[in-house]
Formats: sequence, C-alpha cells, structure tokens
Amino acid sequence: MSLQEYSEKRNFNQTPEPKAKLNKSNSLRFVVQRHKARSLHYDLRLEINGVLKSWAIPKGPSMNPDDKRLAIATEDHPVEYLRFEGVIPKGNYGAGKMQIWDKGLYDTLQKEKKALLEDYRQGNLKIELYGSKLKGAFALVRTNNSENDKQWLLIKKKDKYATNLFYDAETFVGKKTSTKKGKTIQLNPEKPIKPMLAGTATKIFNHPDWIYELKWDGYRMLANINHGEVSLYSRNGISYKSQYPSLVDDLEQIPHTAILDGEVVVVDKKGISDFQAMQNYSEKTKGELRYYVFDMLFLNGHSMLNLPLKDRKSLLPELLEDAKHIFYCDHVEGMGSAFYKKAIDAGMEGVLAKKADSSYSVGSRSENWLKIKTVESREAIICGYTASHKAVFGSLILGMYVEQKLTYIGNCGTGFSYRIQQNLLQKFQALETENSPFNQNINLKGRKAHWIEPLLICEVIYSEIIKKGLLRHPVFKGLREDKNTTEIGPEKKIAKKEKIPVASSKKSETLEIDGHPVPFSNLEKVYWPESGLKKYDIIDYYLKIAETILPYLKNRPQNLHRHPNGIEQQSFYQKDNENLPFWIATKNLYSTSSQKEINYLLCQNKASLLYMANLGCIELHPWNSKVGSLTKPDYTVIDLDPSEKNNFTEVLEVTLAAKEVLSKAKVDAYCKTSGSKGIHIYIPLGAKYTYKQARDFTKLLCYYIQNKLPGLTTLERSKKNRKNRIYLDYLQNRKGQSLASAYCVRPKKYAPVSTPVSWKEIEKGFAITDFTVHNLPKRIEKKGDIFKPILGQGISIEKALEYLESK
Repeated sequence: MSLQEYSEKRNFNQTPEPKAKLNKSNSLRFVVQRHKARSLHYDLRLEINGVLKSWAIPKGPSMNPDDKRLAIATEDHPVEYLRFEGVIPKGNYGAGKMQIWDKGLYDTLQKEKKALLEDYRQGNLKIELYGSKLKGAFALVRTNNSENDKQWLLIKKKDKYATNLFYDAETFVGKKTSTKKGKTIQLNPEKPIKPMLAGTATKIFNHPDWIYELKWDGYRMLANINHGEVSLYSRNGISYKSQYPSLVDDLEQIPHTAILDGEVVVVDKKGISDFQAMQNYSEKTKGELRYYVFDMLFLNGHSMLNLPLKDRKSLLPELLEDAKHIFYCDHVEGMGSAFYKKAIDAGMEGVLAKKADSSYSVGSRSENWLKIKTVESREAIICGYTASHKAVFGSLILGMYVEQKLTYIGNCGTGFSYRIQQNLLQKFQALETENSPFNQNINLKGRKAHWIEPLLICEVIYSEIIKKGLLRHPVFKGLREDKNTTEIGPEKKIAKKEKIPVASSKKSETLEIDGHPVPFSNLEKVYWPESGLKKYDIIDYYLKIAETILPYLKNRPQNLHRHPNGIEQQSFYQKDNENLPFWIATKNLYSTSSQKEINYLLCQNKASLLYMANLGCIELHPWNSKVGSLTKPDYTVIDLDPSEKNNFTEVLEVTLAAKEVLSKAKVDAYCKTSGSKGIHIYIPLGAKYTYKQARDFTKLLCYYIQNKLPGLTTLERSKKNRKNRIYLDYLQNRKGQSLASAYCVRPKKYAPVSTPVSWKEIEKGFAITDFTVHNLPKRIEKKGDIFKPILGQGISIEKALEYLESK
C-alpha cells in the first residue's frame, strides 16, 4: 500500500490536509465526507491495510436498494483523513470545503476478514456499515473486471435498514437543513428527515417561555404521509412500516401531506410506557401500541420548521382527531416543577422541556429542547459477557466511544429475566470473537470474559458515574436497535449555571393564555395536606376542564371564595374586586346592604378562570342569573342539605322522592352532587321568571317532597329545629345568592368535585368521593357534559302547576 500519489498531488505547506503516513491499526473504520469542490460530491473512505481506500460518489450514498450510485475510485488517503474537516485553499488539488457527513465502523460480510484487500483488488466488496446515517449491508462493485478501472457502483442491500423512499444525502447535511428565523426551507415530504434532538438538563425548572411534555420511553419515530402513502422510520432512517401495521393504517387515513415527529410506545393499563415490551412487539404483546405525536415539520406543501413550536403543535389535535392508535402529546406551560413531580409520581421516567417559540432544527441536538429524567440512564455498547455457573451468563461488559476510542465503563449483572438472558446469549454467540475490543486491560475480578464484536447497544439505568468513568449499579433496560454504536459516547449535561431559565416558585410568573398575561405564584404550595395535592393541581384541573365549565360561569357575577393557604387554613369571601388585570371583565352592581357599588368579577374565558384559581378560588360561586337579565335566573335549585346524622343513602332516597314529584309535574330536572354531603336538583327556567316566582315555585315543590318523606325531610331553616332531617332548601334562589358551580372543586378531603349525575346513577347509588379532581376529566371525556339542558329554553311553571294540581 502506498500514499505516494496522495503526496504528489498536495503541497502540505498550503493545505490543512494530514500528511501521508501509514497506520497499521486496521480498526475497520470508515468516513463519508461531503466535498464541495468544483462540483459537489461525497467521498467514501474505508480503512484497509493501513490506508483509506477512497471513492468519489457524485450523487452521494443512498439507503434505497434501487439506487446504484456511481463511485469513482481515487488515490489512497492516510488514516488520519478519517477526522479531516476544513477548507482546502484555492489553487490546491481538491480545493473547496470538506465536512464529515457520516463515520463509524464497518465489517466485511465475507468469512475471512484477512481477504478484505483481495476482495478490493477483485472489485467486489461486501460490507456492513455501522454509521449514524449509513447502516446495514452494502456492495461496492467494480463495473469492469480490469483492476485499473476506476468506476464502481455503491449499492444498498435489502435489509431492515433499507428504505424504499427517495433518498438524497443532501437532506441529512446538518448545516444545510438547520433553520434560522426568517429563512424559508421547503421540504419534500417523500424524503427521510433526521429529527431534532434534545440536550440533557441536570434539574427541572419553571419558566413562562417553556412548555413541558411527558417523556415517553420507546422509539423515536417520524411519519411521512402523502395522501394515503405512508412511511414510518426511526431517527436513523430504519423503516418500521412492516412492524407497526396498525399505526400505518391510522396514518393512511390522514387526508393530508405531512411529516410528523413522535414516539412509538407500548403502554400498560395505567398508560405507562414499557420499554421491554416495546422491543419485541407483536400483536400478542401485552399492552397497547401507541404513537404519541409531539411535532409537525411539514403540512400540505409548506415547511413548518421556522414556525414557533406552539404554533406547530396547535395544528396537531385536529389532524389526529380520528386516529385510534395515534395520540397528540399534550403539554403544560411554564409549570415545570409541578408537572415533573406529577409525571414521576405517575411512574414516568421524566419530562421534556421545550422553548415555546423554538424552531425545528433538523438533524441537530439543541439546548432549546431538554430532557430531565428521574433516574440516570444511558446507552452502552455490549462488548462481551462474563461466564456464570448458576445463570445463563453473569454480567454484560459495557463500553462507549470516547474520542473515537472504545472505552470500558463497567459491568451490568441485573435487570434481565431468564428468557431475556437466553435471547441475548443467542445474539452474543453469533458475534463471538477471540480478542477483546478494548485497547486497555479490563479488571473483571477473576471472572472469565467472552468477547463479542461491539455491535449491540443496550440501555441501562444507573445511580452515578464513579472514578474512571465507571457506572455505579447499572441495571439492564433493553436493547436499542434504533441507534448506532458511533453515537454512544459521553453525554453533555447542561447545568443551571449554563443559562437555563429558572424561576423561583415563590415569585410570580406570567403566562400568556388566550392572548392574556395570567400571573401564577406559589405553585408548590400544598392545598390538601392529607394527599399532598398542590396549588398546581387545582390550576391543572381547571385548565383541563375549562371548555366544559366556562358556560356555567360566563356573564355571571362571581362570589369569590378564596383559600390562599389550602383547605385547612382560614378562607374568606370576596365580592368587590380592585386592582384586577385590565383584561378581566367586571360588572358594577349597587349593594343595598353595603350601600355602595360592588365591582364583581366576570369569568369570561380560560384566562379569567385560571386567574381565579391562582387567587385560591378552589370552588367557584356564580350567580344563577346573567348580566343582561340579572333579575331573572336561568334555573332554580332544590338544595338537599343533610344534617350530621343523615347518611348519603338517605340523601339519594330523598332525591328519588323529588324525582317522583317532578315527574308528576312533567318537569325535566337535572342533578349534581354538592361536592360535600348533599345533592342539588336544577330545574331550567330560561330566564323567563323573576327570582320570587322561581323561589315560590321551588318552595311548592319542596312541600310535595316533604309530604312524601315527612320523617326524613324538613323545611325548617333553623338547624336546631331540623331534628336530624334533610333540609329542603329553596332559599338559595335569590338575587346575589350562589351555589358551587357544576364541575367545580370543593375544599373538602379528597378534593371532591360538584359533579352532574344522571337519574340512573342516582338509582344505582354512589359515594360523593367517587368524583374527584383525579377522575373528572376522564369522566367528562367519556360522558360529555350531561348538564347542558339547565342552560336551555326552560320549563313552563304555569303548566307544571297545572299538572301538579290535576292529580
């Protein structure tokens, strides 16, 4: 092997290229360099017998087996060229910019590795590449039998890494596809795209300019959709279309051209992702296969890379609304610490923090996206295993690349079942080799090592990194087939001092909600000491059910009941409001008792609702009438108020007695729990009657109910005269009087919610504690809003009275 031609073509006083020098390490490395010379091309170089055998590929390499790319053999290059990037000055051979496009290890697919040079001379190389972009089997074939012929073909073999999509190497050039605000990049949805990657933060933080998503534990996956034609591939371009037909079926139903980014997971009954179930997924796998989509790069002919993240995400729910196995990955804004704790308590491994206005940087790792995990985890290369007399094997011998040198990082002996060990051993035996892949002496404390080719990647969790870079207490999590060994190296962590925006939970943060700046403070304050529920939880609940509860609050003066320090501390009522934000609507009403104008808050939108929640309004008390018809209520209410001696079964008995009276009057009525001990029965009136008319009618109904159950019910207002009976309260129907709204939380143990219930549920029976902040969002999602009719046209009191008096 000679580098004479290489030297003769270069003046090393003028070019930064490495000087000619043989290197006999024969480590079977490769590099692909993007060479912008007189004409743009790609240079493939394979380490063979001390030099780099080189080919210029005009169109660049391809992962599509249908592409037979011309590769023109050039002079041998020194092994040092594996790391060369830079600009070759004008006037020199090969003048232009050279940058590394891909690199890694390769192997021959022939039985004899020593015959590699002979295969080259015969013009027939069959190799397997282990790069970050190029993976799997390739053939390099000379087009003419003559050894002097320079024309070869580079052909991708059909394997699990191959793609049937149009492939252009330029798509994967990091600097070409990076985005800046103001620059428009048009993407072809048929081309595979390298995803944006997240950095790693050392600690969770709160910031109003960031959003927070759950971190799913599965395979990162991009989906290309082109009017029914779908491809599904991993971050390294591996096609998973055949593995996940149910996802492909869903994607094929989306009537748009789009590129989606997300995570494919298998979740258990609790909705927690199971990575080991994900690895060997089949239709028989326990758990549900889901594709959680958190970003969109392309839609109907338009690149979305330059749009802010929140704008990109805002289009996803409608796009995915009819999919069965594809889910929108939702987020919270600003409240990272509380969201992180909630995720960990639920069994998730962490969260992703993303800058809300960040653009999408194709193929690059950005500090605008950060992962924060509860336990340390990382990928490692399996380099061998130790023998064991009692088990299939003792432990895995792990390594990673540090400055392109394979380095030992410890042994992992736990985390796998007997079945997993057997499956691993089967893979190991096909890769066994006599020599250690490390260039260092490994102390295995007397255990016998079985070495394998360093081609398999696993993920482990560990407690810390100790001296010499070794992992402490690593636990096997699973194999990673979606990553490449050359990617496995030290992971940079971004510390707080590196300008992560951190806001104290004691200080006020302002978040933009529906275009309004809403202040939030003390989100970590515990509101329910017995369960640990915090202020964040109440805000999060109202955020989830905002669209459902707002119709019962809008245009109604609010009597604020504030619990600024939680349910066990002193609370107070507030009607008159000063110094409200400019965007909150109010209504001035004269109070005869106070002899002054009172400035009532009106809850008109989501921002107002969350503003009230931040004030400590755990429960919400709207008037029964709206601005514009304040003297005429939209409904009238029978409040069933039990004494300390009454049980809830008795309350339900009285409710059913009320139903008999209402049925006799042919009145449609609707129930909700008080959220405390009683039941509220609502009768829609449609703002057609005065408060006095409504109250008199309700009082009459209560007489009928009391006559049915005289020993269990009473109309006595005074508690001492009720004699352990359930009070039929009709006096709530007065101007300015208010009850807890439907769907609002009550400041009681277990955080119960005042919940609309059907008459069938009343008949079957239930407990007040069946409805809490924990399960109401799912109940609403399943049943919808069953309370809507109370805001409808309303009954005729006159006809109801006629029916009552006619029988």
